[in-house]
Order: sequence, then structure tokens, then C-alpha cells
Amino acid sequence: MWCKDKGQIAVVLLLLLFFLCDAFAQPRFKGRHVIAKQQKPAVVLYANPIEPRAGAPQTVTAQCTDSEVIVTISPDLLGIQKPVQPSDLSMGGCGVTSPAGAQPFVIEAPLQGCGSTVEMQGAEIVYSFSLDYNPSPINGLPIVRTNPAVVQIECHYNRLHNVSSNALNPTWVPYTSTISDEDILGFSLVIMSSDWSGPSPSNTFFLGDLVNLQASVDNSNHVPLRVFVDSCVATPASNASVPAYTFIGNNGCFLDSQLTGSNSQFVFPRVAQSVIQFQLDAFRFYGLTTSSIFITCRLKVTLASADVDPLNKDCSYNSALSQWSSVDGNDGVCSCCDTNCANPPPFRRGSGAPRYRPRRASEWSAPAGWDKTISVGPVFLEQVSPLSLSQALSGQQDKASPGSQFQASILGAVVGVLAVSCVAVLFLVYSKANGTANTKQ
Repeated sequence: MWCKDKGQIAVVLLLLLFFLCDAFAQPRFKGRHVIAKQQKPAVVLYANPIEPRAGAPQTVTAQCTDSEVIVTISPDLLGIQKPVQPSDLSMGGCGVTSPAGAQPFVIEAPLQGCGSTVEMQGAEIVYSFSLDYNPSPINGLPIVRTNPAVVQIECHYNRLHNVSSNALNPTWVPYTSTISDEDILGFSLVIMSSDWSGPSPSNTFFLGDLVNLQASVDNSNHVPLRVFVDSCVATPASNASVPAYTFIGNNGCFLDSQLTGSNSQFVFPRVAQSVIQFQLDAFRFYGLTTSSIFITCRLKVTLASADVDPLNKDCSYNSALSQWSSVDGNDGVCSCCDTNCANPPPFRRGSGAPRYRPRRASEWSAPAGWDKTISVGPVFLEQVSPLSLSQALSGQQDKASPGSQFQASILGAVVGVLAVSCVAVLFLVYSKANGTANTKQ
């Protein structure tokens, strides 16, 4: 009996030893697998004044992972042998994360933070970041020897892949079942050329110019949508809040043309329901030496089949007629631009009442993801130089019109005839006087 028990105990011990060895030899993980971060280079877009010379090393590099972007910045960011301070670098409010004194500088930013914007480009989802350099005074003195600079950084991912370690929350609520819950509305805001043929080749404008801007939403794989510019604010820097100038507000009212009598306006008619174009009369902030302006706009969409209303509209102000007009033709929705469109007057029935019932802000909540705040810039504003102005004036003075040239020719001929006549008369008088003197002799 004892031997039989010992044999059973031995078998149990052998089985236990076998399972322990197997467990140590082939560990099994439950839950999330540990996966090394896969990195790929980001797209780095330089802008003046830090565009590197041909053959020169890049001063900014970036790597995109599945959840963040890692940006490496050389102390000689501008390439002019003047090191920048890490405290002067920021990316959407996020500063340098590398230890103090370490070089080069490093900023690690989550894909869905640090001021990132998301845009759909074809089959890719693009996360865009803006690396800002704003120099601080040298040793407390009121001077700087470097200019502000901006570097755009983009991370590109396949559209249908999850780029975060966390589950993606739906970014918008579909109105119909034909809209995929994996889609993301692709909003964009672009500075356009003077003829609207494409993006502007330059970000420098002169006072008196009209800055063309185009907001749009990607309508592919969606029911038709209509985009609106709900508000726009201009600031002298991407991370500045003061001074700030709201030139479009009150749910789509172009306030600048009413406040200053400018030529700012929405372009009528629309080129498409998913596109809205508008023009901003160029300006500079008073009392600031910087000429850069960043524009931040809140865009939103509704179904193209839905009627415009006081909360979803785009209205321009005609200074000559002192009246508002809607880019979509129903001018009645602009009547609240002089008051508060978020809380329109109570609805009244009668012959003089509007045909639609204005909705109050408390009655409307846009589906998640059907609005987006996007920034563009910097836009540099320049003044016409006094030298150019004096040359233009002197050129106008030197270039006489054909009428003035004809008048000058007639005047010259008259003066010439008078001069010849005077000479002839003097000659006759002299000859007669000389003849009389000879007769007397």
C-alpha cells in the first residue's frame, strides 16, 4: 500500500515538474502583448527664415510612432551659428522634454495632443504639428538677434489603421447608416493664390491686399455636406491669446467689414457646398514690431439638404448698403448679426414673422466631429517702402499724358511765333532809325 502511494506521489511530482518547466520555457502572456514602438520618419516642412541651404544638414528631424511624434531640434535651429534656447521652443504649448543641458533638444508629443490637427488626405490620415520658435530677450535686454520661426511636422498613417494604443472614439455621429463609423471628416483651411487656382506660393502680403482663404471638408464617402466658417481669430503668434482680433464671429458673421468698413467678405456664390471661400483685408497689429499673423478658424458642417439658420450661416456686410447678405442666398438668417445669433428673438407667428423658427443655442448640439478648429500661418504683412512710393510718384510725373504733350507743343509754337515777331519788329525799327540818320547826314 505504501509503495502504491509512493508511486502515485512520484507521478504527481513528475507531472508538476513538467508543467513548471514548460511554463518557464514558453511563457504565456495574458492581456496586452508588449510590442516595441515602430518608428518611421515624419515629414518636416521648413519655412523661411530657417529653410536649410542645399547640402546643409537638417536642423529639425522627427520620428512618428504608433502613439506619438519625437522631434529632435539642433541648438543651431536657424543655421546662422546662433544657438537657440530650449525655453523658446514649443509645439502647441508643449515644451522641450529632454533633460536640462542635453543637446540636441527633444520634444515628445502625443499624436492627439500638443495642438495637433487631423486631416484626411486620400487614403491617409495626417497628424500635423507646428514647432514654434519665439526668441526671448537676450539676458533681460529688450533686444533679440533672431527672428521667430515655424516648422511644420506631419505624421502620415494609413486611413483605416488605428494609430493609437487606445481605442479610437467615434469622431462624428453619422446621420445615416451609409456613413462608415471608421471615417473621419477631413477639414482643411488653406491660403489661396490671387486667382483661387491653388494654394498661395507665398505667405507674404502687403497692406491693402486681400488674403484669399478657402475652407473645405472632404465629401468623399459621405452624404453631401455643407461647410461653414463659424468664427475666425487673428493673433500675432500661434500660441498667443493677446492681442487677438475676432474678424468672423457670432456664428458666421464677417464682423471685420462692419467694424472697419473693409473689403473683407465671403465669396458669393459658393463653388461647392463643401467649400467656402472668403477674403480678409490685410492688416497689422498696432504697436507690435512683428508682422506675422496666425489665423485660427472654427469650421463646422451640416447636411447639404438642411436649411441655413442663424446658427449655421456665413454672412457678409455691405458697407455701402449697410446690410448683411448670406452666401447661401437667404439673407433673413443674417438679421441676428447685429445682436446675438446664439440667442435669437422669440419666434412670433404672423405675416411679418420669418418663415423658419430660429433655434437657440440650447436647442442645438453639433454631432461630435462635425466641427473642427484649424490654424494657418504665419502670414507676413509688409508695408510699401517710401523709396518705392517716391519712385512711383516720380515716374508718374515724368510720364506725361498725350493731351499734356499736345498742349505743350501748341504753347511752344505760340511762344516761338511771338519771339520771331518781336525780333522782326525790332529789326524794322532799327533799320528805319539807321536810315533816318543817314539822310540827315
